[in-house]
Formats: sequence, C-alpha cells, structure tokens
Amino acid sequence: MSGLREYLAVKREALHAHRQKVVADEVKLFPVAATVRAEGRTGVRRIRIGDFQIISDSVPELAGHSLGPSSPQIQLGVLGSCLTHTFLIQAALREVPLDSIDIDVSATFDSRGGQPDHPDVPVYPQNLEYTVRLSSPATDEQIADLYREVERTCPILNLLIQPQTIKGRLERVLAA
Repeated sequence: MSGLREYLAVKREALHAHRQKVVADEVKLFPVAATVRAEGRTGVRRIRIGDFQIISDSVPELAGHSLGPSSPQIQLGVLGSCLTHTFLIQAALREVPLDSIDIDVSATFDSRGGQPDHPDVPVYPQNLEYTVRLSSPATDEQIADLYREVERTCPILNLLIQPQTIKGRLERVLAA
C-alpha cells in the first residue's frame, strides 16, 4: 500500500467523523479570513491567514524583488491546492485508491490590461486550465465518476466559475 493510499484511509475516517458532526448540526458556517499588509521599503505583501504567512511580491520590472509569487500565481496555486484536496476527499469517500496525484494550473495574463491605450484587454488572468495526472488501479469508470464529483464539489473551482458578489469598502486612517 502506498503512502497516499494509507493517507486516504485516515482521511476517510476523519471525513466520516466530520460528517457526523455536520449531520448532528454541530458544525455550521465558519469564517475564513486573510489580512494583507504592504511592507515598507519593499512593497512586499505579507498575507496572514491564521497562524500562517505567505509573502507575495512583484517582478523587478514592477519595482518588486521577486521575493515571492505574484497574486495571480498564488491564485493558480490556490486553485491547484483546492482541486488536489478535493480529489483526496472524494477518493477517500468513494474508496478510490490513488497512488499519486499532481495538478498543473496555468493561465495567460496580459500586462496591457488596464492601460488606457488597451481598453479591451482584461485586467485579470484568462484561459485558466488545469491538468490532473493521477496514478490509480481504479477503473476508468471510477476515475470518471471521481473527476465529475471533484468538479461539482471543489470550493475554489466553483468560486471561480460561478458569479460572485464581492463587497468592498474603503476606510481612511490617520497618517502616522
């Protein structure tokens, strides 16, 4: 049994225990949040999520120092991470053995976006694609069913696909 197959057995037990709490109405909505601050002198963005930190930066051409991935790169990583986790969840629940899983995510980003002389160029990454490579002794039918369920239940994939409402507000604070 591979390490990933052993992990899926542990994951299955944890998921069943968690789902029992959900059914018993012990688990409901839970907040997710992040705080981002631009660091002085470098402009590096320090992303704080709970007890964790991620550094985001720009390339030198944009006055960055390449100390971390850009925001679009982080977004692609988030999508890949969520897809991978959802594959693990669904494989565990369906008892589909996996020996390995790797996901590549890509997009195109046009730096002309937002420029006055290119009003039709989007300011966001486009043509998002992902490729899943997995190794499994499962049948083609099991894998196809697994893939359908992953696409149906992956939170970040669906966040990106479905229209969203985002509310923003600006708060001014006194200058230091």
